[in-house]
Amino acid sequence: MKGTPWQRGRLLAGAGGPRLLFGRMYEDWGIELTVLPEPGARVLCIASAGDTAAALHDAGHDVTAVDINPVQLAYARERLACGRTTEGSAEAMMRLGRHIAAAMVPAWRQPALRAFLSLEDPVEQARVWRAELDTPGLRRLMRVALRPSGALAVALRPSFADVVPRRFDNVLRRRIERTVATHPNARNPWLWHLLCGTEPPGTAVPTASGPALVCDDVVHTLEQAPAGSYDAVTLSNILDGPGPDFARRLRTAVRHAVRPGGVVVIRSFREPGPAGAGWASQDRSALWGIVRVIRLGGGRGPREDRRIEP
Repeated sequence: MKGTPWQRGRLLAGAGGPRLLFGRMYEDWGIELTVLPEPGARVLCIASAGDTAAALHDAGHDVTAVDINPVQLAYARERLACGRTTEGSAEAMMRLGRHIAAAMVPAWRQPALRAFLSLEDPVEQARVWRAELDTPGLRRLMRVALRPSGALAVALRPSFADVVPRRFDNVLRRRIERTVATHPNARNPWLWHLLCGTEPPGTAVPTASGPALVCDDVVHTLEQAPAGSYDAVTLSNILDGPGPDFARRLRTAVRHAVRPGGVVVIRSFREPGPAGAGWASQDRSALWGIVRVIRLGGGRGPREDRRIEP
C-alpha cells in the first residue's frame, strides 16, 4: 500500500527488496463471516498469506485479494494452491521470542504450553495464564523485547516501530489474557500459532482456487474499481502508520468502491479510545487493539454510516 509501512515489503531494518512477511494471517476471519451479507457477496481483502481469502471463498463469497508485495502475493497464490505454509519474517521473530521465553519460564516449554492450549474452559485458562504463564520472568523478557527502546524496535523498520503501541509488553499481555478468558484455547488456531508456533491437532491449511489475486496498492484498486463494485472490504493495519492525507484518500476510495449498505472491517494494533475495542474482544487472534465494523450509509457524509456493534 503506497504511503504505508507495507510499501517496501520488509518488516525488518536493512537494505534489500521485498520479503515474505507473513507465513499465515493473524486475523480472525470469523468476524467477517459473522457480519458479511449472505453468500455471494463481492468482497475485497488483503491477500497476505491467504487465510482470510480462503475462508471467505469457502463461505461462498466472490473474493478479490490484493497485496502490494509481489513476494507475499506469490506466496499466497502458491499456498492457496497446494496448502504449504512457509515461515515469514513475522514468524521468525515470534519463534525467537518463544525460544527465549521457554529458556526462562518452564511453563513456556512445549509440553506445558500444549497442555495449556488444549484447555476448553476460559475460567481455567485465565487461572493458568495468571498463575503459570504470566510470570515475573515473562514480564521482564517482554519489557526488554517490546518497549519502544527494546529489541523489537531496533529490529523493525522505523515505519513499523512507530506503529507499535507504547508499553506494548503490557498491552500484549492484556490482550492475550482477554482472549484466554473469553474463548476456548483448544478451538483457537490463532492462539496456538501465536504462542506455540503450530496449529491445533487436525487443523487443515487453507486452500482455495477461487479468489482473484491482484498485485497492487489496495487503495488504487478501490479507486479504479467501478462505483459500488464491492459489498464489503476488510482491511487490517492499513491506517497504522500513514497520516491523515492517506486516511482521507482511503475513506474516499472505500465510499466509491463499496455500495451503500456495504460493510467495512478495519483492524488496528493501536489501543482503543473512548469508543472501546469494538469487535477486538471477539477476534481470537489476541493481537488487535481495535476492530471496527461499519455499514456505509447511502449518502456522502460520514454521519450516515453506522457502526455495527458486537
